[in-house]
Amino acid sequence: MDKSNIQLTSKRWKRLIPVAFITYSLAYLDRANYSFGVAGGMGESLHITASIASLLSALFFLGYFFFQVPAAWFAEKKSAKKLVFWSLILWGVLAASNGMITNVKVLMVTRFMLGIIESAVMPAMLIFLSNWFTKKERSRANTFLILGNPATVLWMSIVSGYLVNSVGWRWMFIIEGIPPVIWAFFWLKLADNKPKEAKWLTDQEKKDIEMAMEEEQKGIKPVKNYREAFKSPTVIILSFQYFFWSIGVYGFVMWLPSILKASPQIGIVSAGWLSSLPYALAIILMLVSSYYSDRTGNRKTFVWVYLLIGTVAFFGSYLIGTSNFWLSYILLVIAGGVMYAPYGPFFAIITEILPKNVSGGASALINSMGALGSFVGSYVVGYLNGITGSVNASYIFMSGSLLLSVFLMAAVKSSKASKNIVEVEAI
Repeated sequence: MDKSNIQLTSKRWKRLIPVAFITYSLAYLDRANYSFGVAGGMGESLHITASIASLLSALFFLGYFFFQVPAAWFAEKKSAKKLVFWSLILWGVLAASNGMITNVKVLMVTRFMLGIIESAVMPAMLIFLSNWFTKKERSRANTFLILGNPATVLWMSIVSGYLVNSVGWRWMFIIEGIPPVIWAFFWLKLADNKPKEAKWLTDQEKKDIEMAMEEEQKGIKPVKNYREAFKSPTVIILSFQYFFWSIGVYGFVMWLPSILKASPQIGIVSAGWLSSLPYALAIILMLVSSYYSDRTGNRKTFVWVYLLIGTVAFFGSYLIGTSNFWLSYILLVIAGGVMYAPYGPFFAIITEILPKNVSGGASALINSMGALGSFVGSYVVGYLNGITGSVNASYIFMSGSLLLSVFLMAAVKSSKASKNIVEVEAI
């Protein structure tokens, strides 16, 4: 790598990765703080039953499911920058409004609408990063984006616990809904859709990036449109794999505070601190996984191994039950950490098997199935907790779902980032 290329790489990482990280962090803040609202008295204030609470947590993901592919099309054909800007403003307003609602039916509508607005973020951000980072860098770039997920839950778990304890769940929603609206204007100033739009790059640097992107596309078999891409067996398998994986992830995320608070010795502030530890582990594992995945070119192994560990940890927590709270909790920390570890390598796979004109749409389809799995996970886990009065059935459900995701990942043909040509399968 020559000197100018080293300088270019440094500019991209320093300028764009913090912007992407903060943007996705704020999206996740307004997605995950609902669990603290429920654990902090929202259910009692609005007279929400266990089944309605599960439905409310799941409605977000239902809205998130329907609009992934249209969002990817707009980001790819029009502007990821504009799409994310308006999404930031709208989801901040909707998230803050959760603190002002007194009617459960209105809350259902806002949760669903929040899902629709935030559905634009993931596909738009993946497309945004694919315009700037090469195949050999993409696992790390995706990981720094998705790190916004566990990093946000880590500090949000602590801050939300204190906010609920000091000012109540209503003000927690209002306060945490303001940052996305403010950040929208920073995003508009700092983000550029493509290198050719960036005033902070020299003409030669723009040319170098664009040439590198064009060169790596030559090694991928052309695919005419979204419809053809969606028929790829690999895309279909990954869609179902991500569905079952997301059941485990979001069953865990949405209900961990309530699961911990159900213990007699754990209050809301303590639940906040304890809820943060799995995400601290997740951050470490995500960085390690993305680094070695890019270095070795191996994506598949860095997905299924971690998910298998998560399966064992969930099932172990079930076997221990309430007989040893702290051992069961340690296993939950492990399960939470390893479920996040493979995100960077996973989302790098699609950009290595499909050309740029359809990879964003394929990623959106897969993420849609993840959203559907998130809906199922958050609803069923809440429902099982409510009707059984125990978390045991939930642990079995989440571990079983993760095990299915392991088997499906094993069925995916290996994708090596070091290969220049990866064939696209078609039915």
